[in-house]
Amino acid sequence: MSGLTHFNQSGEAHMVDVSEKKITQRTAVTEGYIEMQPQTLRLILEGGHKKGDVLAIARIAGIMASKKTADLIPLCHPLPLTHLEIQLIAEIKNNRIRCQTTAKTNGQTGVEIEALNATQIALLTIYDMCKAIDRGMIIQSVRVLEKQGGKSGHWQLNQN
Repeated sequence: MSGLTHFNQSGEAHMVDVSEKKITQRTAVTEGYIEMQPQTLRLILEGGHKKGDVLAIARIAGIMASKKTADLIPLCHPLPLTHLEIQLIAEIKNNRIRCQTTAKTNGQTGVEIEALNATQIALLTIYDMCKAIDRGMIIQSVRVLEKQGGKSGHWQLNQN
């Protein structure tokens, strides 16, 4: 089972041993989108939603989710996050909101799962808050854009 680090030589699932790895600063940047009807986006941006500030609540939900990642992903190491930033950017011409998350830690393993989790939950929160007016929203293209730190160094998605 070469390449799959969450399985031992017998093919059994296990938590990867990172005890011998150096503690380094690790950063991950992720993104995702939620596409919606133009009137849904307008309602969010104008602050007219009866449930409150959709983007502020989504941002808080994403931050909270990142801290719970090891409770949700079975073989994920619990990490002490040193920074988490969620940007929610309206792309009016595409009728969508772009979520970009940056997560940082000083640790022995990467932080991309925490960033992905934050992005997913922020977008899902937008869906949850707006589903009564727009059930056709689409969460899409959630992915890692960049990660830094550790033995593998710097990796960036080639967006050509």
